[in-house]
Amino acid sequence: MKQIIAFIKSWTLPIAMLTGAGFYYLFSSVDAITFTKPYIKEITRWLMPSLIFIQLLLSFSKIDPKDLIPKKWHVWLCFFQTASCLTIAFILMFANLNEEVKIILEGAMVCFICPTATAAAVITGKLGGSTGALLTYTMLSNVVAAIVVPLLFPLINYIEGVTFITEFSNILSRVFPLLIIPFIFALIFRYYAKPIHALLVKFSGMAYYIWAIALSIVTAQTIYHISMSNASAYSKLGVACAGLATCIIQFALGKYIGGKYDNRISAGQALGQKNTILAIWLSSTYLIPLSSLAAGSYVLWQNIFNSWQLYRKSKRDNQLQP
Repeated sequence: MKQIIAFIKSWTLPIAMLTGAGFYYLFSSVDAITFTKPYIKEITRWLMPSLIFIQLLLSFSKIDPKDLIPKKWHVWLCFFQTASCLTIAFILMFANLNEEVKIILEGAMVCFICPTATAAAVITGKLGGSTGALLTYTMLSNVVAAIVVPLLFPLINYIEGVTFITEFSNILSRVFPLLIIPFIFALIFRYYAKPIHALLVKFSGMAYYIWAIALSIVTAQTIYHISMSNASAYSKLGVACAGLATCIIQFALGKYIGGKYDNRISAGQALGQKNTILAIWLSSTYLIPLSSLAAGSYVLWQNIFNSWQLYRKSKRDNQLQP
């Protein structure tokens, strides 16, 4: 049994993605249960935000507010997160682009604005970085996304007959509480409901497995959008490559900026390791659904890079041992 549990922990990512793919092909082959049925869509619509909320609440419960001290590199990373999204948004709004280019740019934009993954703290700690500094930026990046996404997404994906204020309010009411309220609740429980806070900290490790469940769902959603799309294979490949390009840019830039402030590892993970579950949900809900493939591929790229970093760290540690 211990070997099975160890195997699941080591291969959670591929197991979750294969499970999602398997469920999609199982359900899509049965007429009575299909992803196009309204009730399945409604369940997914509410289940994904709920899973993200619980995951963030469990992760934020471990944060001590005393450790949330902003640093100069946090400002630079927030600036890039915002500026990169704004740049692509203006191109989408004012340039005369075909549908395939729009999908690629929307995919890249979501990968840039998406906040840091809560799991990034684990990788940062294993690589020898500052977990406290990483968690501070995780909180800041969530605030940036909660403000920028409701402001820009209604302008990019304009819906006929729906005003900007209506769509802004709709997105704000779903995104802002999802990203900010878990942290507020974590603070309330820490200071005013200590037994609940202790319980959250005790089960904070469950955030990892909730993430795996959410990953299975978004994998199925991504495959569905790919299979239903009329876009060419080149367009789909372009969206996946957008995920790769944004992954390289953000890890490299984060490490470069962090290197200037002696926080190379923390800044690299802060900017490069993204909450792709949230990114896929945002893409499939508020943008052209196929753009979620960029965030879907980002899952693969960032985990390949993290695996390589951990391998190099382990190799160096072994060489230093007598």
